[in-house]
Amino acid sequence: MTTIEHWINGSPAPGTSGRYAPVWNPATGQERARVPLAGASDVDAAVAAASDAFASWQETSLSQRTRIMFAFRELLVRHEDELAEIVSAEHGKVVDDARGEIVRGREVVEYACGIAEALKGGHSDQVSRGVDVHTLRQPLGVCGGITPFNFPVMVPLWMHPIAIAAGNTFVLKPSERDPSASALIARLYAEAGLPDGVFNVVHGDKEAVDAVLDHPGIAAVSFVGSTPIARYVHERATAAGKRVQALGGAKNHAVVLPDADPEFAAAHLTAAAFGSAGERCMAVAVAVAVGDAADALATVLERRARDIRVGPGNVPTSDMGPLVTRAALDRIEAAVGAAAAQGATVVVDGRGLKVDGHEEGFFTGPSVLDHVTPEMAAYREELFGPVLAIVRAASLDEAIALVNANPYGNGTAIFTADGGAARRFQREVRVGMIGVNVPVPVPMSYYSFGGWKDSLIGDSPIHGPEGVRFYTRPKVVTTRWPHVHGSASPAAFSFPTAG
Repeated sequence: MTTIEHWINGSPAPGTSGRYAPVWNPATGQERARVPLAGASDVDAAVAAASDAFASWQETSLSQRTRIMFAFRELLVRHEDELAEIVSAEHGKVVDDARGEIVRGREVVEYACGIAEALKGGHSDQVSRGVDVHTLRQPLGVCGGITPFNFPVMVPLWMHPIAIAAGNTFVLKPSERDPSASALIARLYAEAGLPDGVFNVVHGDKEAVDAVLDHPGIAAVSFVGSTPIARYVHERATAAGKRVQALGGAKNHAVVLPDADPEFAAAHLTAAAFGSAGERCMAVAVAVAVGDAADALATVLERRARDIRVGPGNVPTSDMGPLVTRAALDRIEAAVGAAAAQGATVVVDGRGLKVDGHEEGFFTGPSVLDHVTPEMAAYREELFGPVLAIVRAASLDEAIALVNANPYGNGTAIFTADGGAARRFQREVRVGMIGVNVPVPVPMSYYSFGGWKDSLIGDSPIHGPEGVRFYTRPKVVTTRWPHVHGSASPAAFSFPTAG
C-alpha cells in the first residue's frame, strides 16, 4: 500500500500520530493509497521549519523570489499531464477538467511572478519642511492554508504562491481525500529552488485543522470549504489572533430571460452544472427560467443532460466522472429522491447508474429537477453534486428577488441579449461574482475571488490584489535628515503638524 507522506522542511516525513486514512479511486471504489493524519506534533514540526526558514526567506531579494516563481511555473507546465492524471485518479474528475484547474491555478503563479509590481509602496516628498513619507509592505511570517477536495491543485495555488512570493513561508493542510497533488507540488517547489522549510504540507483531519488554527506560530490562515466550517475556522482562528480568509459554500443561480437563445444557454448551463460532477463552489445549481423561457429551456436541458457520457475520468470519451466518495454518492441520490417526494418533477434521473467494468465506482448520472420551489431542500441546500434545479419565475424582478433572498452570494449569471436587463441585473443582485452570458464567472488571477453573504465569512477575498494585501502588512515611514538641510526644527511637546 502506497503511503502519501507529509512534506516538512524540504523532504517527505512519515508523521508521528500513527493514524491513517484511505485514499480512494472513485472510479473503481478501491483504496489506492493511504495518507497519515497529522497530530499537533506534526503541525509543530512544520511550523518550526517554516519559522526557521522565514528569517532568511523574508530577506531574499524580490528578484530571487520571482526567479523561483518563474521556475516553478515552468515545472507546472512540464508536469501538467502528470498532475492532471493524479487529480483524476483521486478526485474522479475527467482529465481535461483537471488540466483546466491546473491552468487556472497556474495563472495565480504567473501573477505571483510579478509580485514586485504588487508590492510597490508610495512616496511623498517634502510633506513638511525636510520631511518625507513613504510606505512599504512586509510579509506576515508563517501562513497556513486549509483547502478542499474539489480543486486539489487550483485552490492551494490561489494561496501559497502569493504568500511565498511576498516573503512569507507556508504550511498547507490539503484535503486528505486527494492529497497526492500537494505532495507533487512540494517536490516541484524544491526543484524550482525554493529553500527548505518555505513550503510544507501536513495531511490530516480535524485534529490537524485545529492545530493549524490554534498554533501561535501561524500568523494567517486561508480556508476554502463549506460555510459551517468556514464560520468555525474564522471564529477559532481570529480568537487565536490570526488573520483569516474564509470562503464558504454557494448556491449559484443562472437567470435565463426569454430573449436568450435556449440552445446557447442550455449548453453552458449543462457544462456549469455537471462539469466536475457538480463538485465545485462555482457550479450552477439553479436555473431560473423567466416567463416564456421556461418550457423551451427545460426541454433542451433534458436533452443535453441525457447526452452526457458518464465514465472514468481517465477515459477520453467521458464528459463527467464519479463523485469523490460513496458517502457523497449516497447523499446526492437521497437528495434527488427527497426532491421528488416534495413535489419536484424529476426530468432526468441520474440515480442508480452503473458503469460497465466499474460497477463499484461512485457514479451517478446528471439529474434535472423542474418546478422546484424555494421551500424545497433541493433548492435550499448546497448539494455539491450533479443536480440542476429549474425554478420558474414570472419576471426579471422575481428572478432578482430569488437571487437576493438566497443566503449564499458566491456567483450568479444571466443569459440575455438585452444589455439593459443585464446591466440592471449586475447592479441589483447581492452577489460577489457575476457573469453575463458566462455561467462560471471565476475572475482572472489579477482580480480577486470572493462572494458575499454566507459565501464569504469576514471580508478577505482570495488571490489578486486582495491576496497581496492579506499576506502583507503596511508600514508608513516618516523621515527627516536635519544634518543634510543644515537646520533642524525645534522639538515640541505639542502634537506635531506639517509646517
